[in-house]
Amino acid sequence: MTVTIGRRELLAALGGAAAAWPLAARAQQAERMRRIGALIGGAAETDPESRGRVAALREELAQRGWSEGHNIRIDYRWAGTDPDRIRAFAVELVATAPEAIFVNSTPATIGVLQATRRIPIVFATVSDPVGDGIVTSFARPGGNVTGFTNIEASMGGKWVEILKELTPSVMRVVFLFNPTTAPGGGSYFLQSFEAAARSINVQPIATPVEDMAGIERALASLAAEANGGLVVNADIFATRNREAIIAAAARHRVPAVYPFAFFAISGGLVAYGCDITDLWRRAASYLDRILHGEKPSDLPVQAPVKFELAINLKTAKALGLQVPDKLVALADEVIE
Repeated sequence: MTVTIGRRELLAALGGAAAAWPLAARAQQAERMRRIGALIGGAAETDPESRGRVAALREELAQRGWSEGHNIRIDYRWAGTDPDRIRAFAVELVATAPEAIFVNSTPATIGVLQATRRIPIVFATVSDPVGDGIVTSFARPGGNVTGFTNIEASMGGKWVEILKELTPSVMRVVFLFNPTTAPGGGSYFLQSFEAAARSINVQPIATPVEDMAGIERALASLAAEANGGLVVNADIFATRNREAIIAAAARHRVPAVYPFAFFAISGGLVAYGCDITDLWRRAASYLDRILHGEKPSDLPVQAPVKFELAINLKTAKALGLQVPDKLVALADEVIE
């Protein structure tokens, strides 16, 4: 038996199929590609620490449903420490019209802010965002930027106290910083550093340097007399030149405290500071919230919550130092 379908019935059938089609199509079609710009200041693309942090950022974004090449694209620019390069890359990234920009240093953050007051910005390693005029306050950042600080002013005191505990004979301590790249031009940590040093009968010596020649002169002068020690400031200059600084300290046989664990891993005597990789992971949460429509001005700036003490026993032995058992027990990482 032959069944004949009339024009009206055919249109009705097609109409039903057409009504169902958009739901299936929406389920199958690729998600809209979202775009993030990333301006990486200070570190080099070949730096293993930098690669690890980028991997952490990607992993945390993936945990929140953002997969590179699938529904998100991240355009990276590695700016180093050159101010002109930072400004040029900031303008270049803004021109690509991303929905958010991730930055990881104070100069990079300021560079992007100079290029845009509209695109949301999330920073991961800015020491003094209020003092540097990046945000209005921690609780209410204002404007188009927020993020995660990598340090606090009291760290200056903690560093000199650790050095004194490790080398009780130390009488003079140089605080090494680059005024161009250091938070507050170097002043951010100085108050706590000087106060702590004087409280334990140590002479604090603020020493600005702008290049490796300046570092060499400072360490040679410090080593000319006995019982000297070194505290290296937390900034992109020190991070970028850490291998040379560590080598100079070893050459002059100066015990030194550094701001982040990777300095000790690279051969530095002891380091105490926040876990920077953890900050990059946390920054992914703010990028996710911004992509879902929240505003940076509504996201409070957050302080670090994870700190690391790292001790290099091999370096201590080379300097003739006996690391107290108490410090070894407290250390998160011991390099032997």
